[in-house]
Amino acid sequence: MSDLVETSFGTLIDTERMANGSASNIQKVGAFYNFSIKINNDDIREYSFTNFEKAEYMRRVMIGHLKAKIEKERASSFIK
Repeated sequence: MSDLVETSFGTLIDTERMANGSASNIQKVGAFYNFSIKINNDDIREYSFTNFEKAEYMRRVMIGHLKAKIEKERASSFIK
């Protein structure tokens, strides 16, 4: 079962899908494989790797970190 989190508006969101939607697809640009992750509206981070496997692995890791960040922020907002 997926981890659903209730927002302040009362709707349920799937943190995995939200984190996946914040990461771009991997694109080959010149000799590098690039992707970006939108942390928030003002913070978009771009990553470059020399081979596809490293880019794919790091994209999954960063999505996992972003998912944990979203869950932590949602939990702390309900405590207040």
